[in-house]
Amino acid sequence: MKVLFDQGTPAPLREALSSHQVETAYERGWSTLQNGQLIAAAELAGFDVLVTTDGNLRYQQNLTSRNLALVVILSASWPRIRAALPMVVGAVDSAAPGSYQEVNVGRVA
Repeated sequence: MKVLFDQGTPAPLREALSSHQVETAYERGWSTLQNGQLIAAAELAGFDVLVTTDGNLRYQQNLTSRNLALVVILSASWPRIRAALPMVVGAVDSAAPGSYQEVNVGRVA
């Protein structure tokens, strides 16, 4: 799958998703695009999944009739995400067109 990371998604997550083609919004020159524009650009470019840490996305955007799957990690903290890698990878691996999944990575002790 083609996976796009938004600005807040920690880049080290890319290594855990090595079975996918991963790019960042920054690498694509899309770092200034807002959520609606970023989603539209990602769909147009043929991305399958957008991984974001913006927990408010579902309230800010109309996500109906989207082809892009959205995986929202409810923290931008790399230690929290790293501790919950199986959940994050599972969410990306199981993403289906137009789906929305939130991954609550919790707190690191």
